[in-house]
Amino acid sequence: MTPAGHPTIADVARRAGVSKGLVSFALNDKPGVAPDTRARILAAAHDLGWSPSLRARSLSVGRAFACGIVIGRSPDVIAADPFFPSFIAGVEDAFSVSGQVLVLAVATPGRQEEETYRGLAADRRVDGVILMDLRAGDPRIALVQELGLAAVTLGAPDVESPFPSVTSDDGAGIRLAVEHLAGLGHRRIAHVAGPDGMLHAEHRRAAFDAAAAAAGAESIVVTTDFSAADGARATEHLLDAAQPPTAIVYSNDSMAVAGLGVAQRRGLVVPRDLSITGFDDTEIGRHVHPALTSVATDARGWGSVAARTLLETIAGSAPGDVRLDDPRLAVRASTASPAETAAEL
Repeated sequence: MTPAGHPTIADVARRAGVSKGLVSFALNDKPGVAPDTRARILAAAHDLGWSPSLRARSLSVGRAFACGIVIGRSPDVIAADPFFPSFIAGVEDAFSVSGQVLVLAVATPGRQEEETYRGLAADRRVDGVILMDLRAGDPRIALVQELGLAAVTLGAPDVESPFPSVTSDDGAGIRLAVEHLAGLGHRRIAHVAGPDGMLHAEHRRAAFDAAAAAAGAESIVVTTDFSAADGARATEHLLDAAQPPTAIVYSNDSMAVAGLGVAQRRGLVVPRDLSITGFDDTEIGRHVHPALTSVATDARGWGSVAARTLLETIAGSAPGDVRLDDPRLAVRASTASPAETAAEL
């Protein structure tokens, strides 16, 4: 036995009374081992509690059995946004049954981020990566291709890409929110959006503008960094306007909950004085008062599909792009007809 108490192939060989080479052949199901000898070796391995060494397996097949995610956002935003733990849980759902390890890194977009990817590729520390938060003209596509890593993108990039994508129509959820609010009679609707240059934030913003125009509503957009603090700042700005909106569509639930707090501290009653919608339908949004109307997505399912697609790519297959179901709108108590419309009825 090794000093750490883990049985080795040598231990199995001694127990079974055969050579280490024959044990290796039997455990890897290779030909040339008599059935009774194979059975004896497998029984010895079982009795000793032997399990394959991931390090040895990695060396034998030239793989790291690890995949990476590099998140180019502030750690504070990541810590506060429930999307990330849900997505990562989905990734682990797939990795846990495949013997794969997730390597997670946080890096500032730009040079630090590039160095992080190069570090992960060095000495094959990871076999592939999941590229999230795609940006306009995203340079990571070419970088990861240059590094020879397998990859899958969350969303479709706006540059040529050799990698499969896993996409969901973010715009569909925003359209549903605007149509819902317009149907209630709202005509001054604001959107607290994500950062400029981030593709899914831009898709949501474009969908908001188009849906507001189709409904004949006045639209106002304020950009943020997706954090709750910036969502609160944007809400203060909107409510300070000479004609504040009667409804606000937020680009995630964290900002919507922060906006709800801002409105209530000002003495506004939600939804009588202000209707609010979120995005991602996180658990906390269902338990605040009033419960949050939100675009329901499946972050955990998205993570699982992305991980399985990446594993297929690493294995040498060509899985192709995957399109997830469109999100739906979960209507709850944070939206209602605006007070001015209700007074007219």
